[in-house]
Amino acid sequence: MGLEPWDELRTALHVARAGTVSGAAASLGVHHATVIRHIDALEDRISVKLFQRHAKGYTPTEAGKAMFETTAEAEKCFDQLASRLTGLQEGIQGPVIITAIPELSTALLPALTEMLARHPELEPCLRTEARILRLEYGEAHLAIRAGREPLDPDNVVQSLGTLEIALYASDAYLHHHGTPGTTEASLQTHRFIAAAQPDPRAVHDQWLAELGGRIVLRSNDHGLRLAAVRAGLGIGFLPVAEGAAAGLSPLAVKCDDWHAPLWLVTHVDLHRSPKVQSCSRILRQYLEQPQMLR
Repeated sequence: MGLEPWDELRTALHVARAGTVSGAAASLGVHHATVIRHIDALEDRISVKLFQRHAKGYTPTEAGKAMFETTAEAEKCFDQLASRLTGLQEGIQGPVIITAIPELSTALLPALTEMLARHPELEPCLRTEARILRLEYGEAHLAIRAGREPLDPDNVVQSLGTLEIALYASDAYLHHHGTPGTTEASLQTHRFIAAAQPDPRAVHDQWLAELGGRIVLRSNDHGLRLAAVRAGLGIGFLPVAEGAAAGLSPLAVKCDDWHAPLWLVTHVDLHRSPKVQSCSRILRQYLEQPQMLR
């Protein structure tokens, strides 16, 4: 039925307040014929007389008074909702959902801290999961994605540089198992920490699958994989900045193909909103610093 019932209810409420058709028409900014049409249509729709018509105007019936009390509360709720929606659109407050690859969870903490410092009414939510959240369905406001450039025409895509990846081991692991050489053959006898399911988009995951080394632990939890490498359980792939911060030793074997281009992605419908614009600037400010990704 569209918005017609609410338009009729709102018109009737203004008639009850003004007591006349002309007064309601003036407050609503419509023609008096529109007011009469809305009142007649509403009474026909519910089969109840809402007004007593007389020479001086309109007086609500008992049924009309009961309806207008509820309608006035509904109007107040709609006004509050409209104000909140406007605030969310124009202000920098409320939830902001950022989806990112798990490898960036630690690197993003300073950016989230800065967001809250600048905009205390923000409610950041960081989602790091294998599934790609759909921006067009409102599952996230901003996405940080790795690999090939996203090509969805409904998204705005900005380059964030490159996430450098390397193999790392703890001093304890190297002491007990020796330091691998630079060839793949020298790595095949070593122990590895790996993702529960190799990501077909991650070259380093595919490289490890083809290497044929011994996988001693698989996990879908990046934090657990990092902890396992630090504990000396095995060798694992980590972002260069994260491996260095954890005090781990990079192995000599390297491959530029392991590195992953990073992209900041926003949906075109939200890209220009102040909240998304501000959060985008802060994310870029932190992630484009050389020490953050390499």
